[in-house]
Amino acid sequence: MTTARDVTAEHLVKLVLHEARLLDAHDYDAWNRLFTDDAFYWIPLQHDQPDGIDHTSHMYEDKLLRELRIERLKSPRAFSQQPPSRSHHLLQQPSVETLDAAANHFVTRTEFHYSEARGDEMLMLVGTAFHHFRVDGDGALRFTLKRVNLLNCDAALPSIQLFI
Repeated sequence: MTTARDVTAEHLVKLVLHEARLLDAHDYDAWNRLFTDDAFYWIPLQHDQPDGIDHTSHMYEDKLLRELRIERLKSPRAFSQQPPSRSHHLLQQPSVETLDAAANHFVTRTEFHYSEARGDEMLMLVGTAFHHFRVDGDGALRFTLKRVNLLNCDAALPSIQLFI
């Protein structure tokens, strides 16, 4: 991939599916490399929340915060990971919402079921993920934003250990 003009719907869909496989395989370093340096991983606290800056969110993580969480998940001293959590992403076929090569802006929408298990505990979440992409300076297609809209985002949720 070298330019935004080369991006197709198939490229976007494949990257979203690849991301889910990386997360379920716990390859968080490879997953984090799918993001641009200025990208955010965001889980809003309210339906139709306009932004993560002026409103409280479940998560609003930039590169540094994602890297810190990844390092914590790798640590053998992470009490919350004894035993380690496992995840499973069940995705509907992503749909392409925006395919704007001139603006180097692409967006997909993916309905999902997410399960996270640790020991005898199981967490199940349902929602819609919006991935925003651009072709970065090195010619790689990367996420500029991953917004995870949970169906029950305004509920008191238990601690989510991994990445949805």
